[in-house]
Amino acid sequence: MIIRGVPDGPLPAEPAANREPASVCLQSRGFTVNGAGPACRTAPVSKEGGANMARWSLALVCLVVGGVAGTFVAGPLLHGDNPAPQAVAIPKEITSYRDVVKKVLPAVVSIEARAKPKARVQQERNPRRRADLDDMQLPDEFRKFLEEYQDGQAERPDSAPSGGFGSGFLVDPKGIVLTNFHVVGGSDSVEIQLKDGRKFVSKDIKGDRKTDLAVVRFDAKTPLPYLELGDSDAMEIGDRVLAVGAPFGLTGSVTSGIVSAKGRNGLQMNLYEDFLQTDAAINPGNSGGPLVNLAGQVVGINAAIKSRSGGFQGVGLAIASNLANNVVQQLLKDGTVHRGYLGVQIKDLDDAEVASRLGVKEHTGVVVGQVFDGSPAAKAGLKDGDVVTSIGGKPVTNGRDLQRVVAALPLRQPVDLAVVRDGKAQVLSVTIEEQPDDFGNARVPVQRAPARDKDSVKLDKLGAEVTDLTPELAEELGFRESAKGALITKVDPDGPAARAGLRRGMLVVKADKEPVKSAAAFKAQADRVPVKGVLLQVQSPREGTKYVLVKPGEPVTRD
Repeated sequence: MIIRGVPDGPLPAEPAANREPASVCLQSRGFTVNGAGPACRTAPVSKEGGANMARWSLALVCLVVGGVAGTFVAGPLLHGDNPAPQAVAIPKEITSYRDVVKKVLPAVVSIEARAKPKARVQQERNPRRRADLDDMQLPDEFRKFLEEYQDGQAERPDSAPSGGFGSGFLVDPKGIVLTNFHVVGGSDSVEIQLKDGRKFVSKDIKGDRKTDLAVVRFDAKTPLPYLELGDSDAMEIGDRVLAVGAPFGLTGSVTSGIVSAKGRNGLQMNLYEDFLQTDAAINPGNSGGPLVNLAGQVVGINAAIKSRSGGFQGVGLAIASNLANNVVQQLLKDGTVHRGYLGVQIKDLDDAEVASRLGVKEHTGVVVGQVFDGSPAAKAGLKDGDVVTSIGGKPVTNGRDLQRVVAALPLRQPVDLAVVRDGKAQVLSVTIEEQPDDFGNARVPVQRAPARDKDSVKLDKLGAEVTDLTPELAEELGFRESAKGALITKVDPDGPAARAGLRRGMLVVKADKEPVKSAAAFKAQADRVPVKGVLLQVQSPREGTKYVLVKPGEPVTRD
């Protein structure tokens, strides 16, 4: 039997008993079994042929049905319609900050600070604005940022008032401006200019030098636009921010960037430091202006830049809004800021090996560099070299923690002070007092290096030389009268002592927690230094007390 089609001629005859009628349809595009159509005709088929035809028909139906089903299943795959993995949602790129700027700009002001004229002789001997910067003890990199702008205003007639220029922003619709202390500090009055050109003069200036913040109040006849202080702790590195102000007197200027770092401190700009670092351009005149997030909330107060050229180099610093919030409230309420006072100089304990040798857990505690005479710490029995681990039940992990906790403690109430001294834990009771107004304003004297003493004792294992600290040397170099130990007179630049950070002029007071009574006694201790090294407690008038781990090397010999 031909299954591909049916011939057009008559079919061969078969016995009648073996024949059954069957319909076969041949169409131009294939076979239709038991179908009817214009190209179909009926022909008699035998029983045996009918059975074969039925089997072939069933096979053909299965083939057709399978093909159709395969088309539905494979079609989408062949045409690329298979379900793709769900894509990660990517936020739409911000093409403009116009909405944020429209909200922020009306509340940003420019400030011109004015002071009464001074006699020329006094200005030459002690320029007011330059003296303010000296009092702040700014590092050269920061000082240049402020001085260069003020140098342009240095030459004035005797009768002309001196002053500075900066930025600020309204934090209350009644007329309260937040700015930097270095913008308005020492001024008799300030002129505040709004974006719409209105000007106000005020003598109501309250400032806090220790955070470089100030508020200015003036009488606004009608409610003014103002900005809300946001949560600086909620900002993350990489978040976008805008810096607004009047750089070089160009009011209403806006620059954009990101938060480059958080919690910057230890820059020796202010006594209390908590800076957001940003790459948004900040220049002279921006000081006191807001650093805002994309919701238009102030997260920082622009204060300074870090630069080696004096111009902006991508590192701007803004005082964190959370630090400013408490200061502003106290300045508005009392005109000053009340803080708790412990009376110590502190250093972070950031060396895990040193901490272990002191019996302190890693990332726990701060080293007391110096205890000030007559302070609450001195009255409580705290000593130089103690490691403070908690105060008032709150753990201390770094100097910033201790500073923040002490400043917020209730005054004139005793609290527990947990310390580790020579590897042993102790608990002292200290009564927090109010911080003196002049605390932190004293300038640290420059320490002179001692001359090399012919009687100096050589420490071959450490690569240094030491001598006894006499009362005359102590007074000359600025040490306390009660100071005792071995004074370092020479440090070999290639020796273990130099690698550990020891310098000429440092006083070694303890070696592995044992007091150093003389240079000769220290040599005996140094000669027995084990491979793991010796832990030295050293002092200097400028830096106070710190710990240095010195690991011995080969004896240093010089021709």
